[in-house]
Amino acid sequence: MTIQAYAVQDANGKLEPFTFEPGPLAATDLEIKVTHCGICHSDLSMLQNDWSMTQYPFVPGHEVVGEVVGLGDRTHGFQVGQRVGVGWFRGSCMHCEWCMQGEHALCSDGEGTIVGHHGGFADKIRVDFRWAIPLPHSIDSAEAAPLLCGGITVYNPLVAFNVPPTARVGVIGIGGLGHMAVRFANAWGCEVTAFSSSPSKEEEARSMGAHHFINSRDNDALKDARSSFDFIISTVNVDLDWNKYINALRPKGTLCLVGAVLNPIPVSAFSLIGGQKRIVGNPTGSPQVMKQMFDFAARHDLGAIVQTRPMSQANEALEDLDANKARYRLVLEADF
Repeated sequence: MTIQAYAVQDANGKLEPFTFEPGPLAATDLEIKVTHCGICHSDLSMLQNDWSMTQYPFVPGHEVVGEVVGLGDRTHGFQVGQRVGVGWFRGSCMHCEWCMQGEHALCSDGEGTIVGHHGGFADKIRVDFRWAIPLPHSIDSAEAAPLLCGGITVYNPLVAFNVPPTARVGVIGIGGLGHMAVRFANAWGCEVTAFSSSPSKEEEARSMGAHHFINSRDNDALKDARSSFDFIISTVNVDLDWNKYINALRPKGTLCLVGAVLNPIPVSAFSLIGGQKRIVGNPTGSPQVMKQMFDFAARHDLGAIVQTRPMSQANEALEDLDANKARYRLVLEADF
C-alpha cells in the first residue's frame, strides 16, 4: 500500500506531493483515513527545524481527524468506520511510572506524531490505538481538529493544576491557543481576563467568553492588575516582561507557560518567594484527559474557531499562519 502525502525535503523547502510505503500494520496500530488536519504553529517550527529534531523528508500534521480503515491484531475497542482524532503523540511506552499513573504525556519514550514519523498532511496515518481519541458525534470534524493539540494544551492545565471554577484566570495572547483557553476557562466557570497587544481583538475576546480585556502594551493597565489573578496561562512564543505578569498574580498564584518561548525567562526570585508564587510549564495531555476534554467541549458546545482550506493549498495556509493571518485556527480538508 502507498500513502499519499505532502512533504518538505529541507528546512527551506515548500510542501510537494510525496508518497511512501508504510510497511505492515503494527499489531497495536490503527490505520486512519484522514479527512481533516489542523495546522499548529508547532508544524511550522518542525518544518523549519527550529527545535533541531526534524527528519526530512518531513510530513507535517498532528491535529488529525479521520475514519478508522485498518485494525492491528492487538487493537481493541475500535471498529472500521469509526471517527477518531490524533494529536501530538502517536504512542508511549505504557509501562513507565508516568504511563502507569495515567500521565502518558510525561513518558520519556513518548512518540511524537511528526517526530520521526510522517504526519497528517496525508491521505492516511497510523497511530497506537491507545492514543486514538473517539470523537463525540456532536462536534464538527473541522472544529474538533485543533482541539487535539492546541485545545488539550490549554485544557490540561485546568485539570493538572486543579484550577477551581471560582478562579480568576488571565489568558495572554488571543490567537490559535488563546481563543480556546478563553472559551474553556469561561465554560469551566472562571472569571476570565484576556491580555492582548491588539486592542482590536477586545470585542472578539469578549464574544469568546472573556469578562475583561487588558491591552498588554498599556503599562498602567498592567500595574492596575497587580495581585488580581489566581492563574495566568501564556499562549505566546515571544519574550515578555514576565515580572509584570508575576506581579499580577495573587499569593499562591500560578503562571503557566504553554507557548514555546525559546529564550530564557529572567525572573527575580523575590517576586516568587514573597507570595509563594510559581511558574510552571505544561505539555499536551493523556488520552484520558483528551477524552474528558472532548466530553466537556460537547457538553458546552465548544470547538475551535476555524478557517478551512483544501489540503492541496497547504503551502498557502502555512504562509498565512506564519504571517499571523489565521482567525483563529487553519484546518486542511483532505482532497487527494
